[in-house]
Amino acid sequence: MEDSEYESVLCVKPEVHVYRIPPRATNRGYRAADWQLDQPSWSGRLRITAKGQMAYIKLEDRTSGELFAQAPVEQFPSIAVESVTDSSRYFVVRIEDGSGRRAFIGVGFADRGDAFDFNVALQDHFKWVKQQCEFARQAQNPAPGPKLDLSFKEGQTIKLNIANMKKKEGSAGNAKSRPSGSAGMSLLPPPPPGGKVSAQSPPIGEHLPVGVAQAQPAVAPSTEATLPWPQLNPTTAATADVWGDFAKASGSTSGQTQQSSNWVQF
Repeated sequence: MEDSEYESVLCVKPEVHVYRIPPRATNRGYRAADWQLDQPSWSGRLRITAKGQMAYIKLEDRTSGELFAQAPVEQFPSIAVESVTDSSRYFVVRIEDGSGRRAFIGVGFADRGDAFDFNVALQDHFKWVKQQCEFARQAQNPAPGPKLDLSFKEGQTIKLNIANMKKKEGSAGNAKSRPSGSAGMSLLPPPPPGGKVSAQSPPIGEHLPVGVAQAQPAVAPSTEATLPWPQLNPTTAATADVWGDFAKASGSTSGQTQQSSNWVQF
């Protein structure tokens, strides 16, 4: 079943009056003052329905809903529904029966708001019909011109600039630029009390031959020198006089050596 076969209700008004109208003598339009407005021919309910592009004005009984007359409307404004020249509450409607006979009747509302809703309901429906026709025409005859292609070409990439990613990359770079820590650093001994180091001592743990003293560079009388710590042979540690050999090797700087040895022992 197609969508056009469904009937929708556009407007319902509970009170409407129907009048017999005389033939129109001129082309100037209809006048409601000629209809004997105080003596309506019929009163009941009015409904406007839509089925596809067609609109139908139905006059029904208020209680039973029995159809009194129906006016199919193909477009608006048209000869099917006309306004009178002397009032906004009255209209001339062309009704039809199933056999093809037609007649013009007068329809009036007691309230101006009901007449306004009746007029707007027809206008909105045919405005929608016009839009649907325009969309169908555009679909059949699309406008010429290049279409916008938003697809990615072969090998095309995009770059996203996200602040969080930049922050993480900056943190990683700072971490790489930092030194490796205490594992890769060599600790230097503290300076002597005099604040000067005139000779470079051998690394701690290096063994020297027994009985051989390391040559010391010449030191100015006023300059303190740091002497290396002698290593003893375990076989002669019991009999050798370490401090005697050390004093002979140092010569006249024994007093200074004792002063320097104070900071070595820690």
